Amino acid sequence: MSASANPVSVNLEELVRLRVQHPEAVAEAAARRTRRPLIGDSGRLMIVAADHPARGALGVGGNPFAMANRVDLLERLCLALSRPGVDGVLATADILEDLLLLGALDGKIVMGSMNRGGLQGASFELDDRFTGHRAEDMARLGFDAGKLLVRICYDDPGSLRTLESTARAIDDMAARRLPLFVEPFISVRRPDGTLRNDLSAEAVTKSIAIASGLGGTSAYTWLKVPVTDNPDDMAEVMATSTLPAVLLGGEVGGDQEGAYEKWRGALQLPTVQGLVVGRSLLYPADGDVAAAVDTAVGLL
Repeated sequence: MSASANPVSVNLEELVRLRVQHPEAVAEAAARRTRRPLIGDSGRLMIVAADHPARGALGVGGNPFAMANRVDLLERLCLALSRPGVDGVLATADILEDLLLLGALDGKIVMGSMNRGGLQGASFELDDRFTGHRAEDMARLGFDAGKLLVRICYDDPGSLRTLESTARAIDDMAARRLPLFVEPFISVRRPDGTLRNDLSAEAVTKSIAIASGLGGTSAYTWLKVPVTDNPDDMAEVMATSTLPAVLLGGEVGGDQEGAYEKWRGALQLPTVQGLVVGRSLLYPADGDVAAAVDTAVGLL
């Protein structure tokens, strides 16, 4: 991203000074933050996601460490958050606290990531116990919502523990009247032992049905769902639940326009309320973060 395309500059020395000398500044900034309703005047929700680094997922396109430079990432996030129509950000504690200290979250939706312990490629990859925000953390800091991912593998008995943990997290958030965005997948093992998320209509339909029924109440549950392999299936797939949903953007590769077209169609469905997109907006192929964000906002 060229300097001319990025009017935001992050003072690393000042961030470090605050963290070293005045760690209470995080809680103070959270207490001062101006809050807003989850759904604003537009009636739609546009969230920029940056919870990838805590999962060790630093790559974008052909660069395996694109997201590794924290100052660069923060500058991209501040630029994205400054664009009209961007409602907020999804991230883990370290990134959200940097943004709080930078004053970038006033009037924005702050969505804390509960994260997942199952790192890609690890021997414990499907042990998806939560390692990020807890419900009490988000309530204490005055955050607006949470997000978790639940992968269900029919060949792995550990998925039962993941489902139970997800149900209890839903209960904990609902007890505090905090929305929780649940991102469900049916995951399958390839012959070489690696995992992939099944994006067929059948699998996404099952994942939505399972996720919708978790917990003692669904009153505060939202779904975060991918577009299926065949976008024409989305109307039937999204008819599986009445829960409000947002589309998961994901990494789109070189076909940015094709991804936009898939999102545009699914955004017309009655339960789909918005987009949560990360790397494809923060690290677009042409480097123009503002233009990528503005195009995504335009889809809404």
